[in-house]
Amino acid sequence: MCGCSALMKIARSKNGGWYVKEHVAEHNHHLSETYADKIIWRSHQYIDIQTKQLIKHLRDNNVNLSKVYSIISSFFGSPGNAPFTKRAVRGICAKLARDNADKDVKKTLALFSKLEEDPNFMYNVEVDEKSCIKTLMWTNGRSRLQYEWFGDVITFDTTYKTNLYDMPFGLFIGVNNHFQSIVLGGVLMRNETIQSFKWVFTEFFRLMCGKHPKTTLTDQCRAMEVAIKDVLPNTTHIWCKWHVLCKAKQRIGPMYSKKSEFKKEFHKIVDNMWSIEEFEQAWQQMLDKYKLHKNAFLEHIYDTRNRWAKPWLKGIFCAKQTSTQRSESGNSMIKRYAGRSCPMHQFVQMYQRLQFDQECDESMEDQLSKLGGRRVIYNIPLEAHAAQIYTRNMYEKFCDLIFFDSGDFIAMEIIPR
Repeated sequence: MCGCSALMKIARSKNGGWYVKEHVAEHNHHLSETYADKIIWRSHQYIDIQTKQLIKHLRDNNVNLSKVYSIISSFFGSPGNAPFTKRAVRGICAKLARDNADKDVKKTLALFSKLEEDPNFMYNVEVDEKSCIKTLMWTNGRSRLQYEWFGDVITFDTTYKTNLYDMPFGLFIGVNNHFQSIVLGGVLMRNETIQSFKWVFTEFFRLMCGKHPKTTLTDQCRAMEVAIKDVLPNTTHIWCKWHVLCKAKQRIGPMYSKKSEFKKEFHKIVDNMWSIEEFEQAWQQMLDKYKLHKNAFLEHIYDTRNRWAKPWLKGIFCAKQTSTQRSESGNSMIKRYAGRSCPMHQFVQMYQRLQFDQECDESMEDQLSKLGGRRVIYNIPLEAHAAQIYTRNMYEKFCDLIFFDSGDFIAMEIIPR
């Protein structure tokens, strides 16, 4: 690039060794003394075609920029030896993203056409007045069948914004008979308005043959709340406790530290209080003890306690989706597969990978339930019957609840067959 003739040529000798065939030591420019001097050379912005292909494959598999550069640098021993800069790699990644965006919608629709080889795969697209995509929803035959079996309780969450266009992604999640989370459908949304959510819920349940769930869990989005009330008037709508409490540390402050007594008392109230009376009494005692009567966050979650606290949810079937662990698992599920710069068609592909992995986990549990015996402890008819009808995981949870949590139980109501 600068006409410098300095070089060294190495060649093979007849006996299989190496020798210097040609060497020109003189440079027509000064030599860089530091790495910082070297990386500004134009030669360090050039990336060969093979390396570009490697970068593309890594990005297609959701490897972030820093890891891409680290992997490629490892081929040269260290980042300082790499023949190009991280900035050059960033430029390649940006170009790949732009190229993907230009063809993204066509690739997404082509992918959906391929997925329609499953006769029960269905999708729907909402477009605006300029024929641009507003909302994109899809589900497949297996998800529709699972919804028919396990669709009494669903969680819907749009708090994760992903892909190249920063579109919120909504995931419909259920629970199967192994107590595993299952994906029932996905939706990419451009807006989170009342009308957008009405379209989403109307279309999703149309794809599910019109069956409405008994219980729906969401975050605290007001637009979603209004839409659910309109589209699902007979469905109980409650909030995921994880979303309610996820900002506790930020809003309460140092008092909510990892080992604080306040945090222990707070979670004892929200996790273990079963009656309204004991919840109310313990809550007031907590406010008095720590002088938190004017904390805005605690005031808000107390005023809305009927949407998330256990004493107000008795008699509502939630499939344990109200627990913070279950909700957090659903919230983070897609993050393991799709990065924030992921274009739409790749996002759909990552969704398919997630669902495939879940199907493998479910098949494994099916086999374990068929082959594995059940550990009968007390040999009473109730226990024996549970061992016959429950899957392996659900039988263990049944035994934990009946025999180990309390040691005894009473029949509150007998429902005839």
